Amino acid sequence: MGYRYAVVGAGRQGVAAAYDLAQHGDAERVMLVDRDLRAAQAGAARVNALAGEEVAQALVGDVAQPTALAPLLAEVDGLLSAVPYRFNLALTEAAIAARVHMVDLGGHTGIVRQQLLLSPHAERAGITVVPDCGMGPGMNITLALAAMSLLDTAEEVRIYDGGLPEDPKPPWGYALLFSAGGLINEYDGDAYFLRDGAVTPVPALSELEELDLPPLGRLEAFVTSGGLSTMPWTFAGRLRTLENKTLRYPGHCLLFRALRDLGLFSQEPLPVGQSEIIPREVLLALLDRVLFDPDVRDVCVIHVRADGRKDGRPAQACVQVVDHYDPATGFRAMERLTGWHAAIVLAQAVRGELPPGAIPIEKALPGDRFLAEAPKRGWTVECSVRPTG
Repeated sequence: MGYRYAVVGAGRQGVAAAYDLAQHGDAERVMLVDRDLRAAQAGAARVNALAGEEVAQALVGDVAQPTALAPLLAEVDGLLSAVPYRFNLALTEAAIAARVHMVDLGGHTGIVRQQLLLSPHAERAGITVVPDCGMGPGMNITLALAAMSLLDTAEEVRIYDGGLPEDPKPPWGYALLFSAGGLINEYDGDAYFLRDGAVTPVPALSELEELDLPPLGRLEAFVTSGGLSTMPWTFAGRLRTLENKTLRYPGHCLLFRALRDLGLFSQEPLPVGQSEIIPREVLLALLDRVLFDPDVRDVCVIHVRADGRKDGRPAQACVQVVDHYDPATGFRAMERLTGWHAAIVLAQAVRGELPPGAIPIEKALPGDRFLAEAPKRGWTVECSVRPTG
């Protein structure tokens, strides 16, 4: 007997997650839920065509009214939220009430913290809730755990990740692989890192550096917010350094610093003639027009360096995944890494492989368990350890 899943949000990552659950989640049925029935139907038809069986079903549902989803949740074993993060707290409460395992794609550490406070309720319901799955935060943290496990003791962990167009076009060298709003959220505010073992705020778009990263060549890396979720607090005092930087082709960071410095990140009304505009809303509309390419083929990379000790000597462990657009399925690398990572966690929850409660991703999915799942999805995880002293 298989499991029954609901995936709310029939966008790019939601459809990718539904496909992975159909392929690897022992699925009897995957309900793809969206307020737009046509989007849900298109997503379900795509999953069924790729899976070669009628496993996916399209349903209408509005996450803005989570109590209305109660009849659906009563029929499933697991719920995957692929909708904007502002809906995830209410969905978590609905999942606990229905005694349904849940994961989400996160995106806001403050909301994740509120979800984690519901852990006692999830435990009593006998279900597992894991927020902030996906590429980053999510798989980047899982691969950091894998790198740390290659050492006897880890002291410093640096994560670099990003999604890029395979064929960058100037001047931006970038294409939107998720929403423009999500992109600017990452480029605004503070990230939280570990510096000298203490949780430390670091401004987004700061600490620009360049590095050579085969097979992609020369890339730049800079601070963006939210990429580590709750991991800094979990490892405070246990790691001296923990940081996560976003990878882009050189020149990208300075372009977006200029947009920020012009005031285009602001959400405060700005008088223009006889009217008022919200600068960020204007920026998002322009980015959607300029950077959205429905035919873009992408490449995603997660590169982790962990420094510590191995066999009594200083050593560095490196773990890397590089994934490309897949012409066989039509899934972009961003969709695969994001949706499939969440699907892996949810499938393990419904199988009873994760403990009950609301669990941060850095405690939910050990690196070795992910490494066992990666080959099934065609991912090659490069792992190495070298002495440094």
